[in-house]
Amino acid sequence: MNTTAIAQELAPQGTLRAAVNLLNFLLVSGRGPAGEPQGVGPDMARAIADRLGVGLQLVPYATPGELADAAADNVWDIGLIGAEPARAERIHFTSAYVEIEATYLVPPGSSLQTLEQVDRPGVRIAVAARSAYDLWLKRHIQHATLVHAEGFDATFEMFQRDGLEAMACLRPRLLTDAEKLPGARILPGQFTAVQQSIGTHKRNTQAAVFLQQFVNEAIDTGLVARLIDKHGVRGLSVAPRVTA
Repeated sequence: MNTTAIAQELAPQGTLRAAVNLLNFLLVSGRGPAGEPQGVGPDMARAIADRLGVGLQLVPYATPGELADAAADNVWDIGLIGAEPARAERIHFTSAYVEIEATYLVPPGSSLQTLEQVDRPGVRIAVAARSAYDLWLKRHIQHATLVHAEGFDATFEMFQRDGLEAMACLRPRLLTDAEKLPGARILPGQFTAVQQSIGTHKRNTQAAVFLQQFVNEAIDTGLVARLIDKHGVRGLSVAPRVTA
């Protein structure tokens, strides 16, 4: 594929603007000397920029919802974010390069034992607003009530303060939260696996093909696995390669 043409479509000013979601502590797991985001996500963006022969500018967002909302504002060229149907109305996504399990935390003494038992009348589920798994729950929960807060910390605080029956989150974060609440349990299994992908604007048709090829290659060559090891991230899995 002609990377010069791709670079002209994706980064015509010579710099690839890559939006990263700071709320995803698995993909953005640290900060550099100047405070710049570091982790698997920023490194994937840097590898794309290097392939295209352009510079890289990271564009941080506090939440995935804010990142997705900015898709039409011409402030980023690629976005590293969970692929969701609601977001796909404005953003073209590659297949996933990593996956993260999402499940529930229940408080001490809870009678809830399975994922299926959570979706019943009277159960209130704490969830970070507009996260990928929140969007999934909105489509699938039929009887329980979703109660929203902004960000992981606020969601856990609300879960404890208001005595909610369950908290939905990424399994790695729930492992940390469970240690803060003796007797709390993480339910076995997953209600979904959040697909972390690379998105670009719908108009970037050539770039969309290039990005999918890049993701396939990054999985096949072990780049994704090496980046996970490099940053010592637990809870991230290399996604299965999707054959077009």
